[in-house]
Amino acid sequence: MIAPLQSALTARGYIDLTPVQEAVTDPDLVGADLLVSAQTGSGKTVGFGLALGPTLLGDEELFQIADAPLALVIAPTRELAMQVKRELGWLYGETGVVMASCVGGMDMRDERRALGRGAHIVVATPGRLRDHIMRGSIDLTAIRGVVLDEADEMLDLGFREDLEFILGECPGSRRTLMFSATVPAQIARLAKTYQKDAVRVATTTGEKQHADITYQAMTVANHDAENAIINILRFHEAPNAIVFCNTRAMVNRVTTRLSNRGFPVVALSGELTQSERTNALQAMRDGRARVCVATDVAARGIDLPNLDLVVHAELPSNHETLLHRSGRTGRAGRKGTSALIVTAKVRAKATRILRSAKLDADWIAAPSAEDVRAQDEVRLMDDPMWTDPIAEGEAGMVAKLVDRFSAEQLAAALLRIHGLRHSAPEHLSAVAEGKAPKERAPFGPSTWFSVSGGRDQGVEVRRLLPIVCNAGDITKDDIGAIRIQNDTSYVELKTEAVDGFLKALGADMTVEGGAKVTKLDGVPDAASQPKSRFESKPDGKPKRDFGDKPKRAFDDKPKRAFKDKPPRADAPKPSAKRVWGDPPKAHNDGAPIDWNDTSTPKPRKPKPGAKPTSGKSRFAKAPSTMDKAIQDGAVSTPKKPRHKSAHKGKPSANASGAAPKTAKYNSKKNKARRAVGATGGGQPPRRKS
Repeated sequence: MIAPLQSALTARGYIDLTPVQEAVTDPDLVGADLLVSAQTGSGKTVGFGLALGPTLLGDEELFQIADAPLALVIAPTRELAMQVKRELGWLYGETGVVMASCVGGMDMRDERRALGRGAHIVVATPGRLRDHIMRGSIDLTAIRGVVLDEADEMLDLGFREDLEFILGECPGSRRTLMFSATVPAQIARLAKTYQKDAVRVATTTGEKQHADITYQAMTVANHDAENAIINILRFHEAPNAIVFCNTRAMVNRVTTRLSNRGFPVVALSGELTQSERTNALQAMRDGRARVCVATDVAARGIDLPNLDLVVHAELPSNHETLLHRSGRTGRAGRKGTSALIVTAKVRAKATRILRSAKLDADWIAAPSAEDVRAQDEVRLMDDPMWTDPIAEGEAGMVAKLVDRFSAEQLAAALLRIHGLRHSAPEHLSAVAEGKAPKERAPFGPSTWFSVSGGRDQGVEVRRLLPIVCNAGDITKDDIGAIRIQNDTSYVELKTEAVDGFLKALGADMTVEGGAKVTKLDGVPDAASQPKSRFESKPDGKPKRDFGDKPKRAFDDKPKRAFKDKPPRADAPKPSAKRVWGDPPKAHNDGAPIDWNDTSTPKPRKPKPGAKPTSGKSRFAKAPSTMDKAIQDGAVSTPKKPRHKSAHKGKPSANASGAAPKTAKYNSKKNKARRAVGATGGGQPPRRKS
């Protein structure tokens, strides 16, 4: 190992390397492409930092003057990228390394200036790194090594095209290291395309997954989910805890609730700016905050010191997310607790996720208010302040308190001060004792019975089951499968329950309703058939031919002949459409109408009860006063207005034949002058362009 790196590990307190760190630093793998899968929290960041050492430094112990980047480390999230930069910073601190970061949410101009000054290692997120490449602000010609951290997560987030673009822009002689918690098929295809004879490295500790994490499934009432978060945090009083939610709205809600209860809490979600997210994580590292409420953006790669508790306020969508969430605790040999809040509505989901993750959780009830107070007493009595010697500066005040107050008063004051420093627990509704769902054991040897009556007689499983149990003095656990056929039903019983069943039935072998019960020698054919009567038999033939269904009672009734039904006497005659070329229709009086004869108006037969008309149209307009005067001869007919000349610009002759006087000014100028005079002076209006 390179001396500066070994010195940095020793100063950091490393005594032995983790299995993944030992595997990637094998001398036989120097210069080879690696595809590494290891459990979360196993030290992958330091591992690929050590693996890159020989590639970047060679036989040297110090870097040369920074110019074009020598290595790229690509991470899926901003937080993970900044954390990788910090880890590599102390690991390569004695080598004179210059590092730069390219992550979304940060000022791109600052990143361009940093890249322009030169860097040895660049840590970036895929989207922002692609932007820099397309803008020409980063030079990849000197790249010797590329690391894809949490490669499976980057593909899940939709960065496949970005990764392919970045790897395509890097030199072909580079070394490519892929680190991932799992290696799905798409990771294998990516490795086959962009790696050269990659060596597969899979490290296991020989123990079950997350052996240092205690899983607890805490059952609570549906309305007490948020109250349970407060009690869990108060019960454990972990130095650092993280509460996972599924949505940003839930993060804001839980953060506000905990802040109002006095918890030093920060939020972490995708809607925050990069500076806000960085400040939140820094507050957790500095101790200014003790609880972080986050979405799954913090489920990968985030390493917080003394993170002993993970609370799943809302269950994740799959077991992989559960493992990544819980992997924030129990890292590097530390112990941790992962608590799942399970309400009645999500109990089945919690069982399915835990089974898929192959985890054994302790099903317990959420801590009650009494449990929290009892734990507070234990912590108070075990506090080392009782045994620590009295400091020199405290002796005077201690003497004054002892002289002035009694022991009871001092103890009461201590309890009150302790209570002010902690939030009061919540009272939770009583729920059934937390127990893991009982899984049904294999049924074992069985015997089949037939019961007369089936689907045609209205027999159903929900009705047959209690009848058989009551008649045979057995429980539902003694009954296996029940098959309902058209006229017979079949019931499967445990072999050890058959004797008691037959004895309870008696010699007549009947149950309620007079149904006959018969013991069968083997398994009936119906037991191997599907439950639904619409499915096919094992031989492929349909169980029922729906084309030959029996006739119903009303099918034998003669159908009504609507076409032969005589019309009603008072029914109106249908109006036939006129066909062009046919003779004209007859008028109301029976005489044909000559449509070409316009000499006489066509008569209209009045409707029965209609008032007689005067012959005038009700829309006729009454003559005006002027019209009447013209008709009487009192006023002569006005002359038509004189039309303008057809030749534009030429004067037209008046009635006397003389030409009109020529205007002194051009008509356009006259209009302009008149406009100026009307407005009271000024320049004439400009002509519109």
